[in-house]
Amino acid sequence: MRGVAIAGAAECDLGRTGKSILELQTQAVTRALADAGLTLADVDGIATNGISRFSATQLADHLGRQPAWSDSSFAGGAVFEMYVARAVQAIEAGQCTTVVISYASNQRSARSRSVTGVHEEGTPEVEWEAPYRPLYPISYYAMTAQRYLHTYRLDRADLATVAVAARDRAQRNPAAWTYGMGPLTVDDVLAAPMISSPLGKLDCCLVTDGGGAVVLTSLDRARDLRRPPVVVLGYGESLTHTGMATATDLLRTGAIDSGQRAFARAGLRPSDVDVVQLYDAFTISVPLGLEALGFAEPGAGLGATVPHNTQGGGLAYCHPGQFGVLLLVEAVRQLRGECGARQVPGASVALAHGTGGIFSSHATVVLGVDR
Repeated sequence: MRGVAIAGAAECDLGRTGKSILELQTQAVTRALADAGLTLADVDGIATNGISRFSATQLADHLGRQPAWSDSSFAGGAVFEMYVARAVQAIEAGQCTTVVISYASNQRSARSRSVTGVHEEGTPEVEWEAPYRPLYPISYYAMTAQRYLHTYRLDRADLATVAVAARDRAQRNPAAWTYGMGPLTVDDVLAAPMISSPLGKLDCCLVTDGGGAVVLTSLDRARDLRRPPVVVLGYGESLTHTGMATATDLLRTGAIDSGQRAFARAGLRPSDVDVVQLYDAFTISVPLGLEALGFAEPGAGLGATVPHNTQGGGLAYCHPGQFGVLLLVEAVRQLRGECGARQVPGASVALAHGTGGIFSSHATVVLGVDR
């Protein structure tokens, strides 16, 4: 790789904002550009989704840009890590010089999210799975959680420790939705309303407005900008299944393959990573993800010691429908040493891993400080 770096990163307003998606997107983009010391006039590449049928076009028009490169692929929460790979390739190929990857949602203000989720008529999974009335995606993650607990002789109390730890980390992040709410206990998690067994309300991610953006450009150029550059060292992805019936092994996710590909490209191993940002839509996502990415043996993810989800994650910080871009924002801030009370001392290598669908899509990005 010739050298591409993240030069800017920012959140938009979080929580319950009362703003439109385009307002929040504009905040995210302009704040990330300001963080880098750039302006909209510098942007010639845009990657986003979740605005409309033609999301990249919509955002470009709204911002008054006519980009030379764009991507509005949809692969759930993993897509923002995929966008990093595409942006690196586009910059290295000379298609563009400055890419903004952004996302925002106003789902809490708009009350646009339903516990039943989205069922797309005409797909095989709806034909064969919908008669059982699963909640999408919660019931599918619940099936994986049930299998995990059974296989490793664990119970709901063990899984509840993930939510307890997420709330604890969020108390060191003033931007977190649960900041100031005080600690959770395992008993709190077990007493919360059951949603889809074995996952209760506090095993599930937040429903908030929010989002963020990152700005990528060549490493040489980034070195002359406002913030220390965060170098893209490696990336990898994997697609597995769309329906639960076609998942051959609920405990073997595509994170194994995407992680191995990212590490191979970076020339690193899990032991080289100082901090991990992992998509945690549900408590089961954390131990299973840490195991798949090589930070713990199978069944031992609850005891993994690598610092992870330092901002509180989707369980306690913010979850605007797709969380992947905010994994990148926190990874960048950790590597720049900007995280205050939650800072991992001396962090020089970070991993961000996005998951989409029902453990269906996976994308891993390895980032490092400029040496």
